[in-house]
Amino acid sequence: MLVIEKLNQFYGESHTLWDLELDVPTGQCTCVMGRNGVGKTTLMKAVMGEVAVASGSIRYAEDVELTKKPIEARSRLGIGYVPQGRQIFPLLTVEENLRTGLAARSDGVKKIPERIYELFPVLEEMKHRRGGDLSGGQQQQLAIGRALVIEPKLLILDEPGEGIQPNIVAQIGQVIRRLIKEDGLTVLLVEQKLPFARKYADQFVIMDRGSPVAKDAISELSDELIKQHLTV
Repeated sequence: MLVIEKLNQFYGESHTLWDLELDVPTGQCTCVMGRNGVGKTTLMKAVMGEVAVASGSIRYAEDVELTKKPIEARSRLGIGYVPQGRQIFPLLTVEENLRTGLAARSDGVKKIPERIYELFPVLEEMKHRRGGDLSGGQQQQLAIGRALVIEPKLLILDEPGEGIQPNIVAQIGQVIRRLIKEDGLTVLLVEQKLPFARKYADQFVIMDRGSPVAKDAISELSDELIKQHLTV
């Protein structure tokens, strides 16, 4: 679904991503892990087009080169993105927040898919409430729902469990697995919570200093790797 080769990115003089190579298989959840500051969020922003890359290739759906395409074009190709911190519109209602995602559809559909309310019933119950009045967990569900409005082929989630109550985190994990199993969705996930990654991801990639240092099936995430690359 997504193949990244020799990707380099800079913030000013700071070299953030170093010849990064990553393969995200279709129909699986790939979890990117690593300590703070190793380039995980920068990688997600590079895939989505929020930061420019200096060199390298990001190929999507086998033959689409993304590096020169603007953000809106990437969305229309079927890439949904839930950034760290959710970034919903607090003064808009839940329904209005969801409708903002419709502008990124390539088929001109103007109706919120019923699938969103099926996956997150709370959004239908609260669709007339302002986004800023929701709890943190409900706002995260709203952010994911907004990304799913375009019915993406690839969903990028940057720390969806951050600062959220455990029961909502579990619901989000279950939704991820449903989307993979029932809709054939591919998920690229940044997540620091080891239990969440082990339960809901198919494979892991550990980053350090802007490059992957380990990758394998999630069942192969050993205590030794955790101690070496993830513990603080």
